[in-house]
Parts: sequence; C-alpha cells; structure tokens
Amino acid sequence: MASVTLKNITKSWGDITAVKDISLNIRDNEFLVLLGPSGCGKTTTMRMIAGLEEPSEGDIYIGEKRVNDELPKDRDVAMVFQNYGLYPHMSVYENIRYPLKVRKVPKLQHEDLVRKTAGKVEIENLLNRRPRELSGGQRQRVALARAIVRAPTVFLMDEPLSNLDAKLRVSMRAELKHLQHELRITTIYVTHDQIEAMTLAHRVAVMDNGIISQLDVPETIYNDPANLFVAGFIGSPPMNLLKGDLKEGIFKHSNFSVGVGFGECQEAILGVRPEDLELTGPDNTDCSGRVYSFELTGESTLVTVKLDDDRLTIRGPKEYRVSIDEIVGVRINREKCYLFDAVSQNRITS
Repeated sequence: MASVTLKNITKSWGDITAVKDISLNIRDNEFLVLLGPSGCGKTTTMRMIAGLEEPSEGDIYIGEKRVNDELPKDRDVAMVFQNYGLYPHMSVYENIRYPLKVRKVPKLQHEDLVRKTAGKVEIENLLNRRPRELSGGQRQRVALARAIVRAPTVFLMDEPLSNLDAKLRVSMRAELKHLQHELRITTIYVTHDQIEAMTLAHRVAVMDNGIISQLDVPETIYNDPANLFVAGFIGSPPMNLLKGDLKEGIFKHSNFSVGVGFGECQEAILGVRPEDLELTGPDNTDCSGRVYSFELTGESTLVTVKLDDDRLTIRGPKEYRVSIDEIVGVRINREKCYLFDAVSQNRITS
C-alpha cells in the first residue's frame, strides 16, 4: 500500500483552469473524500491521479515514485466508476477475473482469488450470471470485486453510488466503509453528496472552483467551517445564512438583533444550523416570523420560517406540529453561531 501526494497540481485547457495549484498528501491506508459541486475539479483531480489526464503543472507521487509519465496500467490503481463499466458479454466470474488475466496473474490462482473476493462483497451466488441479470446494487458489488481482486495500491472511486436508490446507497456506504477498513487500501473517493463524505471519510477535502477550500476530519468540517462556501455546502438541511451587520459583538438583521459577543464587520453573514434553533411562542424569543413550510421527516420536523426577505429552517422534535402561515418564535443558540465576512467570505472568529 502507499500514500498519494500531489504537489502544486494545475490542470488547464486553454483559458479554462479546472484545478488550481493543489497540494495534497493522502496518507497510506487513508479513506479521503474529494467533495464538491459539479465543476469544482474533483473528478479532474482523480483522473490525473489515475493517469487519464495529464497535469499542466505539478507532480504526482504514489508512494515515493513520481508517476506523471507512467501509463494508467503501470500506476497500480483500480477505479470504480459511476456507470459500473462491466463487460455485458462476460459472466460475473469472468468480469471479476479479467484484471487477473490482464496483469498475467498465474491461472492456478484465479479461481481462489475470484471466489474469495466475491465472498467479501457477498455475491458468491451470482458468479454465473450476466450483468443484465443483476440489480444496480449487485452490479456495483461486481464492479467493487473487480477492483479488489488484484489488491491494488490505491482505490479510486468516482461517484460509485450515484445510480443506486436511497436505501441501497445507505447499505453500500456501510459495505464500502467496512471493506476499506478490512482491506486497508488507500482510497480516494469523489462525490457531490456530503452525507457520503461525512459518513465514509477519514478526512474530507472540500473543493470549490478548482481549489481545496478546507481539508480536515468530518467533525471539524461540520463544526468548524473555514469559510462561507464550506458552511453552506456541508449539512442537510444546509446551514441558515442571514445577511446583516456586526457592531460591537451584536449582529443586526432587518428582523432582529442578537448578541454574539465578538466581531466588527459592516457586511456580515450569520450562520446557524437548523438543529441549533428552537421553536417557541411568538413572545420571549429572539425573532419571529410566519411559517412558510412544514415537513415531517420521521425522526424530526423541519419548519421554514419567513423573516422579511430571508427564510430560516429549524429542526424541531418529531411531535411538533404547526400550520402554514402561523406566527412562531425562534430562539437562537448563541454558542452555536458562525459569523462570516460577506465580502471576503472568510470566517470571523473572536
């Protein structure tokens, strides 16, 4: 197994720069997630590691070896794609076996390796079927088995769960996390789904417009966002972001004022997560507004309240009930407020 190191990597096509001077060290055995919206550069970064794209500038190392000039087949990486990429004319057995043939692994080892690998992803009973006879979840397991069978140095996974339904995504997340823990292979995983990132990763690299906005463990990414982009992208529902100004430690919105204890900024943004707000009666509260929507999610309720031109989403207890257009109060947990400079979009700290 090996670490992966990117040193000042840039990728451009003419006037378009997809990745801008990224430096990143992915540790041996680490599960690192590249997270961000479409067009942020995460898939381009993975493709450069795989050798499918050539960096315009910078160096890529797998272990101690610089691999910029190495062909994809010589980098000892295995990719799992969003569209599975299975050979339709081959059985599941032959699909899994194919990498062993390409890499000229002795034939006597094939049967044992294929069956052991199929066992790891629980598809031993599917080895004689064709891909067209499988469900989406089963096809994804075959794609995983094909990547696992030759024990590569690095796994590269590009949105591998995107085509699965919600229930399957949850179960496959658990499978992936357990497999990576068991196999201890360095894994780089690309996704736009922040739930996948938070549940799978040892560390998350949040990408925006070709750069890494923040790199840290999931808890820190969630609880201590470095800037406005990370704060708004991480969380489901996302963090509430309200514009106002900040003077002598008091944030002033058009609808309310709240003391946060620090900061001075003419154009500020207050961030607060739905779970850090409390629904109250219209009196003895920090702000009040008219209910815009009410959603029951099962384990909780989500209430969206209109505050002048802004909307505020609050996570309430599952027993809470309210009618649309009803006036409600909202209490803000001052210990869980985040402040950002609206111009630089950087975090304001005490």
